[in-house]
Amino acid sequence: MLKYDPLACLPSSEELPDSDDTPVDNELQDLIPGLLKATLAMAWPERMDWFFGVDMGIYHDPDLPAIVPDGFLSLGVERFYDEGLRPSYVLWEEKKLPILVLEVVSQTYRGEYSTKKAEYARLGILYYVVYNPFRRRKPRLEVYKLVNNAYELHDGNPVWFPEIGLGIGIERGTYLGIPREWMYWYNQQGQRFLTPEEKEKLAEQKAQQAQQENQLLRERLRSLGIDPDSLT
Repeated sequence: MLKYDPLACLPSSEELPDSDDTPVDNELQDLIPGLLKATLAMAWPERMDWFFGVDMGIYHDPDLPAIVPDGFLSLGVERFYDEGLRPSYVLWEEKKLPILVLEVVSQTYRGEYSTKKAEYARLGILYYVVYNPFRRRKPRLEVYKLVNNAYELHDGNPVWFPEIGLGIGIERGTYLGIPREWMYWYNQQGQRFLTPEEKEKLAEQKAQQAQQENQLLRERLRSLGIDPDSLT
């Protein structure tokens, strides 16, 4: 008897469009999720059970177009499939909802506080993060958690996610040589993870300090009449 597999009838990620062809309104919609992805790769270097998508389509219904958040995080999935990487995120293939979605608001609202928020709640995505860099009187960062099928706003900066083991928040810093307010991951003690630039700079500073300490030691040995090269 033949077994019917309904998933076999659905289109694969290779067959579905990988973009909605909607241009971003400002660079931050690419740079902020890109920074989060790069920082997460350094925070979880040995873990291969997560995926962070940037401006990637999430297909949740074969009869509907993909939703395309600025960024999203999934846990319990393969980080890489092959060298071609994921063209899109297809729920009937991944079998895991993203646990967090991120929207960076542009000067033109695209339903971040209304239709998109309702759609993510309907899908059952646990955390919804909205960053509005243009706000002056209201909080620029809003973090929502799904409780009884509705999003509740969580106060704080950073906000801790126990289900993820990370926090998220905003503060001023420099990324790609641009000094401004950026979004970062934080540990449970509220310390943020370094960016790739910061980690490289710290490594250079440590190497320079070690070199200076070594030079001082050699000079000290010479002052005592000891040739430091004879000790090697």
